[in-house]
Amino acid sequence: MHIVVAGNIGSGKSTLTRLLAQHYGWTPRYESVTHNPYLEDYYHDIQRWSFNLEVYFLKERFRDLLAISQAQGTILQDRSIFEGVYVFVANNRAMGNISERDFSTYMELFEHMLSIVKLPDLMIYLRSSVEHLVANIQKRGRDYEQTMQIEYLDNLNRRYEDFITNHYKGRVMIVDKDGLDFENRREDFIGITNRIDSILYGLFPMETSKQADEQTS
Repeated sequence: MHIVVAGNIGSGKSTLTRLLAQHYGWTPRYESVTHNPYLEDYYHDIQRWSFNLEVYFLKERFRDLLAISQAQGTILQDRSIFEGVYVFVANNRAMGNISERDFSTYMELFEHMLSIVKLPDLMIYLRSSVEHLVANIQKRGRDYEQTMQIEYLDNLNRRYEDFITNHYKGRVMIVDKDGLDFENRREDFIGITNRIDSILYGLFPMETSKQADEQTS
C-alpha cells in the first residue's frame, strides 16, 4: 500500500509522516531537502534556479515511485510527485519563473512518467493557513527558508486547494491543521489515526469519493 502526506511548506508533513510510520509500522520515505543541491540557490534566485530545482525534484520523486512499486508492506511518502507538478511547478510558471518552453519540456517528461506509475491508495492533505505556515517555518529555522515571501506561500496555498479540488483524481483525506498539535497532543493524533483506520479498514469502501471524505473533516 502507498500513502502520501501532502501539504504546503511548514504544514507539518514530515512530522506527521514520522508519527504515522511509528504508529502503524509503515516505512517512511522523506522528501530530499537537506541533500538537494539546488534548494539554497533557489531561494536566493528563484527565477534562475526554478527549472533546475523542479527537474531535480521530479527525478527524485519518480525514483521513489519506482522503488515504492517494488516494495513490500506499506510505504508512507512525504509529498507526492503530483503536488510537485500541479502546485509548485504550476506556481513557478504563473510567476514567470519557468518559461513556457521549459514548462512544456517538463510536462512532457512528467506525462511519460505517468504512463508507468499509479495513484497512491490514500493522500492525507494537511490544510494550513499562511499564518500557521509562517510560524512553523520560523520555528524550525532553516536559513534558506527565512527569506521566503508570504505572497509565495499564499500562492502555493491557493494552488493546493485547486489541485485537491480540481486536478487530483485519487482518494484524499483532508486534515485542517490549524489548531491541531498532533506531535504534542495525543488526542489530536488519535483523531487522525481514527479517520485513517475508518477509510482504509472500516467504515468507507475504497471507492468512496474525496468529496464524501471531506465532509467528515
